[in-house]
Amino acid sequence: MKTTNSLGPGREETCRKRGRRHRRVSLTPYLFLLPGMLLFLAWTAYPLLKAFQISLYDWNPIPGQVSPFVGTANYTRAFDDPVFWLALRNTLMYTIVTVAGQMILGLTVALLVDRVVFGRTVFRTIYYMPVITSWVVVSILFKYLFNSSPAGLVNYLLVDVLHILPDYVQWLSNANTSWIAIMSLGIWKGIGWNMVIFLAALQSIPTELYEVAAIDGANGWQRLWRITLPLIRPTIVFVLVMLVIGGFQAFISIYLITGGGPMQRTEVLLSYMYNQGFKYLDFGYGAALSYLLATLIFGINFIQMRFLQRRIEY
Repeated sequence: MKTTNSLGPGREETCRKRGRRHRRVSLTPYLFLLPGMLLFLAWTAYPLLKAFQISLYDWNPIPGQVSPFVGTANYTRAFDDPVFWLALRNTLMYTIVTVAGQMILGLTVALLVDRVVFGRTVFRTIYYMPVITSWVVVSILFKYLFNSSPAGLVNYLLVDVLHILPDYVQWLSNANTSWIAIMSLGIWKGIGWNMVIFLAALQSIPTELYEVAAIDGANGWQRLWRITLPLIRPTIVFVLVMLVIGGFQAFISIYLITGGGPMQRTEVLLSYMYNQGFKYLDFGYGAALSYLLATLIFGINFIQMRFLQRRIEY
């Protein structure tokens, strides 16, 4: 039995044209994505793969020279390296102090700015200015502020103006006092970013909740602990994760203020990795340190998200 096509010749030709047009249109988004994908492969994917390859060799940067394959020796070397553990401890210490300082001060400033009726934009701009300022500029500025010879502004205020200290402090010549300058910069520069994020979360809370709480007799602290903090908990989790990542990536301020000294007492993981690769030309070990740092950041933030997500529902 012979079947007949239910579509006429004109109808069939129209369907074929639509099919070709549909296939042609479906390629359009990929053509737009192609330049970005090529840039990603050239500037992100390839360097990551190349760095992993370098970490498996005793890499010789001189062209034409042999680079012996050492496998995981560069990774195991880190666990026997006392400076690596010192840099890891310093990184953890820097992250804990600066993250806590930025979150507490950023939330405090956000609460104060949220209460301002006139000039809120001005205050937000003033507090956000350090965020957009270059790390290089503010690092050099803080290095001069904490300078001891000649006396920087900090020594001048503490000794000559306020008479709190009897003599100038060698801030950057001692590891303990060097961290005061480094952490002060890290906290000061991040307050504005935290303020903007927390302020956006605060402004999303319905004012009716505060009005009902006030009618019930709740004071300011009770409204903060019972309404504000529970309702912005997802934002707190987001800020905490982002700040931890940023804390582990601290480099420019340490490198410019102390260079990892004195006696490598202010080394962090990134500064130690940089020095190994570009100061001592031990690229294999430096690349291995970069992958260890990436693994550590991923693990910590994975634990953070898994642990804190269970507590952000309200």
